[in-house]
Amino acid sequence: MITLKQKAKAADNVVAQNRKANHDYLIEDTIEAGIELTGTEIKSVRARRITLKDGYVRIRNGQAWLENVHISEYAQGNQFNHDPIRNRRLLLHKREIARLDEYQQEKGMAIVPLKVYLKRGFAKVLIGLGRGKKNYDKRETIKRRDQERELQRITKIKY
Repeated sequence: MITLKQKAKAADNVVAQNRKANHDYLIEDTIEAGIELTGTEIKSVRARRITLKDGYVRIRNGQAWLENVHISEYAQGNQFNHDPIRNRRLLLHKREIARLDEYQQEKGMAIVPLKVYLKRGFAKVLIGLGRGKKNYDKRETIKRRDQERELQRITKIKY
């Protein structure tokens, strides 16, 4: 059983979230992966200076790469600072990479980073395997969420 203290600690470890991913994609499955970072990059990640908004995952030459994710330069870094938008390799097993490669080949599918968090001192990324939503799907999701919110409010008032 997870206590409130453990939940607060787990939520505190989340460094960045991609809220737009759940709006733009229907997430079917998730995979946890490690990120290969340099020294100044991990310091910037720990300082929560990372943006996942336009990021995606691409499989090339049997390796998974996290692309278009911005990690700001470390303020105290000097000539050894990193390039903020460089491609970063994801640390996955071969069978997971093969599965992602099959998924990438399908039409209308996307592999997007959902959140970055720290786990035992290492940066991890939660990758979502999603299908792109159409505009009418997005409107339907918003309408369903509003209906659920209204229902929660009504049941809260009556009791």
